[in-house]
Amino acid sequence: MTVITITKTEFIDGLASLRKGYTLIGPVAEKSFYNFKELEEDWEPDFSYQNTRLSAKAVVFPQSEDMFAYTLDRSREDVDYLKDSPKDYRPRAIFGIRPCDAKAISLVQMNFDTKDHKDPYWLALYEATTFIGLACDAPCRSCFCTTAGCGPYHEEGLDVLISNREENYLAKPLTGKGRQLLAAAGWSKPAETDFDKYKADAQARIGSIVSTDRLASIDTLSLHGAPFWEDISFACINCGVCTFLCPTCWCFDIQDEVHGKSGKRGRNWDSCMFPLFTAHTTGHNPRGTQLQRTRQRFMHKLKYFVDKYNTGIMCVGCGRCVRECPVNIDIRKVCDLMNSLGAKDVCAIRK
Repeated sequence: MTVITITKTEFIDGLASLRKGYTLIGPVAEKSFYNFKELEEDWEPDFSYQNTRLSAKAVVFPQSEDMFAYTLDRSREDVDYLKDSPKDYRPRAIFGIRPCDAKAISLVQMNFDTKDHKDPYWLALYEATTFIGLACDAPCRSCFCTTAGCGPYHEEGLDVLISNREENYLAKPLTGKGRQLLAAAGWSKPAETDFDKYKADAQARIGSIVSTDRLASIDTLSLHGAPFWEDISFACINCGVCTFLCPTCWCFDIQDEVHGKSGKRGRNWDSCMFPLFTAHTTGHNPRGTQLQRTRQRFMHKLKYFVDKYNTGIMCVGCGRCVRECPVNIDIRKVCDLMNSLGAKDVCAIRK
């Protein structure tokens, strides 16, 4: 596909044109870190960031979301028995999403857009959004995206991929939605170069790797009973920070807020690391221990997902959980332990 060149001035002018038809979202500095926020009239996306602390998944999967309101009070003629909560599904464009976060949204789609179930809230936000990725030329030291099925110039899940050069931007349209956005912004000048050299340079800067080649073939029960889980979980405090930062975590809880005979139902992010996550109303909890919860997180991402979908691990190598874990539990080391579980270990476990 043709790569387009955009001067820095043309980029600002194009954003002004896009505001007529899109809500713009981009990385914004907040004290010592960056977050994705709606860009106000005089704001532009800050592409000087390395990566955001929170992923961009909240763009299509808000941390808290009202689903519908209801009432059993027949005397209230002003309230329908059941009605959807107000939603904003107007066209939106998110600028500066990293390729790893875009790939993660594609993985999450496997949960919200299946043959048997299509989540209307997730899909409506997803379909309203155009994803403009920012290639990662200076990856974090903890990034391992190239061995997690991704990469600093990965294109999956994106409508446009932008590379930030010193004098201009290079933009590669990838989908019809992407071409439509570029046309609406007035960006159309063909570039005299492509991404190949920049892509190779960026990939060479990834110094961290994981091994995943044996995960699919290792027996699930053998991994479940492996001797290393006690050591891995020993330091875990079940704070859940890894799951809230993770771009591929999709778990949520549904709750009602009731006042009298009326109320509303909403959903909030939840975490398999929390003690109440699997608690039954009987009081029984099938994952009631710290070890069981820690094992579940890694088994889901690195084994159950692999076996169910056969598309690689449920991780894009962004490194957020590595950087932010308060007790230094490292998914890279866990993945290598799981992947290297050998015949000798399996025999010992089965005995």
